[in-house]
Amino acid sequence: MTRIAIIAAMPAELKPLTRGWQHERSNGVDLWRRRFDGCEWIAACTGAGVNAATRAFAEIEELGPVDKVISAGWAGALREELAPGQACDVSVVIDARTGERFIAAGPPNNCWLVTNSRVADATEKKRLASTYEAALVDMEAAGVARLARMRGIPFYCIKGISDGYSDQLPDFNRFILSDGQFQRMRFIFFALFRPWYWHALIRMGENSRKAARNIAQSLLDLLDEPE
Repeated sequence: MTRIAIIAAMPAELKPLTRGWQHERSNGVDLWRRRFDGCEWIAACTGAGVNAATRAFAEIEELGPVDKVISAGWAGALREELAPGQACDVSVVIDARTGERFIAAGPPNNCWLVTNSRVADATEKKRLASTYEAALVDMEAAGVARLARMRGIPFYCIKGISDGYSDQLPDFNRFILSDGQFQRMRFIFFALFRPWYWHALIRMGENSRKAARNIAQSLLDLLDEPE
C-alpha cells in the first residue's frame, strides 16, 4: 500500500480536505486517514513549529512506512504582490536557523519559503524577505523536509497565505506553548479588549479559511496525479 503523509500545524488548516475522513487522536497528535485503491492518505497535526511537525511525522510512521510527505498549512506572505487566501506550490524551503535548503518535488518556480522559529511580524517579515529572497514564511516546512531527506522520500510543500506582507497583527508568539499548542481562549480574551486589532483579525480569519480551501484543492490535484 502506498502511504502519503500530510503534515500541518492546526486542524483548521486541513479541515476542508479531511472532512469525512476517519479521525483519531494518538499521543497528542490528531490523525485523519483515507484509504482507497491500495493507497492511504494520512494527515497529522499537533501544533506549530518544527518539533511539533516532527512528533506528527513520528506518529504517522508508527502506523507504517511513508512513501511521500507533504508539508501543508498556512504561511505569511513576504511579498506585497502575494494576495492572502491563495495557495502556493513551494519549490525551495530554507531553514532560517541552520541555513539549509531543501528542494521540493514538483515543477520548479520562484516560490521559496523560509521556516522561522517564531511567528513573523511585519518587521521580521522584512528582514526574512531581504535575507532569504523568499516569498513565504512558516514554522514547520523545513523540519518536514529534513525528515523526508533523511528517509530518501519525495517531499512536497503546499502553503496557503493567511496574512499579507504588511499586515499589522498581534504578537501570536506569546500564545504558543513550548509544545506548539496555541492558547486559543487566552488569545480571544486578549483580543477582546483590544479593538484596534479586530479588523485585521477578522480579515485574517477570512483569508485563512479561503487559504484552507485552496490548500485542499491543491492537495487533491497533487494526490490525484497518476504516479
